[in-house]
Amino acid sequence: MPAADEPAAFAPDELTNSTRDNAAAGQGDQAPLTEGADDDLTASADADSGAEGEGGEPEGLTADESEDLVTAEPDSPPVTYSGQDFDVAGLVHRLNRNDILVPIFGHNDDRITSAGFQRSFVWNRPQMDRFIESLLLGYPIPGIFLIRQVDRRYLVLDGQQRLRTLQHFYSGIYDGKEFALRNVSERLRGLTYRTLDGEQRRLIDDAFIQATIVSSDGSVQALDSIYKIFERLNAGGTQLTAHEIRVALFAGPFIDFLDRLNSDVAWRALYGKRSPRVRDQELVLRIVALYLNAASYRRPLKSFLNAFAQANRDMTSLGADTLADRFGTAVLMVAGTAGRDGIRFQSAQINSALAEAIIVGLMRRLDQRTSPDPERIAEAIASLKANPALQDAITRATADEENVRARLEIATAAFAGI
Repeated sequence: MPAADEPAAFAPDELTNSTRDNAAAGQGDQAPLTEGADDDLTASADADSGAEGEGGEPEGLTADESEDLVTAEPDSPPVTYSGQDFDVAGLVHRLNRNDILVPIFGHNDDRITSAGFQRSFVWNRPQMDRFIESLLLGYPIPGIFLIRQVDRRYLVLDGQQRLRTLQHFYSGIYDGKEFALRNVSERLRGLTYRTLDGEQRRLIDDAFIQATIVSSDGSVQALDSIYKIFERLNAGGTQLTAHEIRVALFAGPFIDFLDRLNSDVAWRALYGKRSPRVRDQELVLRIVALYLNAASYRRPLKSFLNAFAQANRDMTSLGADTLADRFGTAVLMVAGTAGRDGIRFQSAQINSALAEAIIVGLMRRLDQRTSPDPERIAEAIASLKANPALQDAITRATADEENVRARLEIATAAFAGI
């Protein structure tokens, strides 16, 4: 690791998986994402891929999300980074002073010019207690990743759980209650930061945590490299989906606009419960991006969506009201005619490829400025779902350019004459 005053450059592809927050709390490392996922994407937004969470949605990654993470991409420019040791007391001081920022997942923050790759605080009390105990026992602590912004603030790329735990312990309060150690050895049980003796306080205050600091100028190239760095950090515990990373990286007016569309009453009736992994919002993004820019679609899907989100981050060139009207009217038509089954194929789960084809097709039909016959919409959807060519395009290699183009053209033609 180079010294703090000796910056180095590396390409994201050179980065190996870091030790994760779970290891810092005394848990074993999780297995990294397996390479070589099947090239075909399963089209279901919620395909079964392991244990299911609330609402029947899988807690892990679906097959198409795993494909997103392992699909090779063009090289990004190298980034400049350096290593620096921070004492714990100094880290907490910087956090309290907002010189180190932990982004709020998915929402814009004017202080943040780079990426915001964090979810909400997820460690439980035993994990928090064991981490503090490790410091008091003098155990080594995994490093953190920070981004140095142009204004010299540091942004947390990896290490939120550790830093927030330290901040809570030093404040003496967590979840509205006194933060006294419980899940620790007997001699440390009941201690708060204020009740530490002098030796214990110096032990934790003076403990060093190593930080890898990536410099960012906020440019498109820097953001792309940072995105790829985080993908490679994102290999332990509960992996983030490509869109969870995207929502953080491109937080701003466009992501807020997607959230507005995702809250549409008719869309919620079609999709169902909100996805805790923001898969519903990603599907809205797919629909919007393909409606406006299908001609430029190229694999991998994540790169197409990243580029679209980046280009429209500030909503300066999108007609938000017209776009919202087209989307809202199209989903209302599907919900009011074919209902929930309109975007599902041979399963109770949503078929994302079918949903994007039908809704984009209807949005294009609405561009003709005449309303389609409501009675014929359900017939057209049923005919589409029975079309062998469409079935192939929504069930096999759904991210391939030919299949994306085919299903959009078939759906557009089906709605054009009604």
